[in-house]
Order: sequence, then structure tokens, then C-alpha cells
Amino acid sequence: MKVVLLAGGFGTRIAEESENRPKPLVEIGGKPILWHIMKEYSYYGHNEFIICAGYKQHMLKEWFADYFLYNSDVTFHYENGKNEMTIRKQHCEPWKVTVVDTGLHTMTGGRIRRVKEYVNGETFFMTYGDGVCDVDMEKLLHFHREHGKTATLTAVMQEQQKGILDIDGSNAVKSFREKNVTDSAPINAGYMVLNPEIFQYIEGDKTVFERGPLERLAEKGELMSYLHKGFWQCMDNKREMDMLNHLIAAGRAPWIKWEDCHE
Repeated sequence: MKVVLLAGGFGTRIAEESENRPKPLVEIGGKPILWHIMKEYSYYGHNEFIICAGYKQHMLKEWFADYFLYNSDVTFHYENGKNEMTIRKQHCEPWKVTVVDTGLHTMTGGRIRRVKEYVNGETFFMTYGDGVCDVDMEKLLHFHREHGKTATLTAVMQEQQKGILDIDGSNAVKSFREKNVTDSAPINAGYMVLNPEIFQYIEGDKTVFERGPLERLAEKGELMSYLHKGFWQCMDNKREMDMLNHLIAAGRAPWIKWEDCHE
């Protein structure tokens, strides 16, 4: 199943790191946070990615263009005036990655809409390129298929609020709104599963996915929440980046389940 990753924003809240590169390329544990997110999905067998790029999108393309070479053992042949290269061993994941320039100032909903042709009318995963978690993707997908609604988002309990959810006893999201400093409620952690009908709720580049589309889905009873009680952490600032780096260095990063995590 395809995985759509939002990786086009300016990352202004962590400007000291994102000034010269896209926020998803900011490294934790020596690898871009985007790589960590992709490894999470790959662990569950989901290896086809559509990356919604924007700000400094050429750097994302260059990173993936070089990835195979950087993760291979290579012999360079210069003898007798030759300039040839032989790949000896490669250590890359079995990924198929499509990087799409979705515009510099396009909003989140608009970015999703711009990759519609690559989704190819299928149900797909979608998340943001700046947060990690240890959610079980197979359980999330099973939950989505069981309820039959248009969209599922992963909800977590956090003191620092993002989008506020009102969830009823059947896990249906009754309303969706932006955070309030006095709130204490489940929040939208991303890690969504979306049916292709989602594109009917997105009008154009100016559509903020977390507002109009999710609000309308909630009003129509088409948005469900998968409550995740494990680890989730976004990387909005340097303090959070340092915390994620510390967890990796200490060998206590809950989202890292793959065997070669410390290579």
C-alpha cells in the first residue's frame, strides 16, 4: 500500500536546522527524520512512498538520487584512462520513492491533492514528515478497513496540543478544531489511512487539510480515530530534536524496530 508523506513545509519553528534544508532532512541519529518514518512503514512491508515536496524540493530529490550510492560498496576504475564504477554490495531498502514538487506555498490539503494521480484510486497511508511513533501499522490498517469510513487518524494523549478531537464511544470523531491552550484532549498525531474519496473534500492548493476537509469529514461521520497509547513525538523545535537524538543514543527509541537501526 502506498504511503504519502508531507514534506514540503518551511519548518519555521526549527529554523536553525531547516534554514538550509527541508525539515524532513533534519537528522536524528545520523539519518533524516524522513528516513526514520519510512523505515517505520517499511518494517510493516509498506515500501512504496509518494513524497509531497516543496521547500528546497531539489534537496530531497538529490538525497534519494545519492542514497543507493552512499549505501553501497563501490569499486571505482580509473586505470588506462577509464572512469567506471562497479557496485559490489548494496545495503538499500526495497523502496520505490516518488518525489513530487507540490509547490512552495501549497497548503497541506493542496499537497495531497497534487499527488492524486500517483495514488491511483487506492486507499493509502498519509503522515507528516516531522514526527515518529511506534504505532502498529497493521492494526491501524485493520481498524480502518473494519469501520469502512473515509478516513482514520491516529490520536494520542498529549499535553502540548495540536488539532483537538471530540471522540465518542464508538471512536467516531464528532468534531475537529485547532488547539486551545487550556485544552486537555486527544490530539491528531497524523499517521492516517485515507480512502480515495478523500480527494472530494480538497478544493485546491489553498486547502488546509486539518481544517476544511477533516472538519467536514467529522461532521459527516466519516472520520474515525485510532487511539495510540504508545510513543509519538513530533519534531517542532531543537529541544524535541535533541530529545529524539538522546533516545536513539541511549538505545531507547521506541519507534526503531528494524534490525539495522544503529548501522
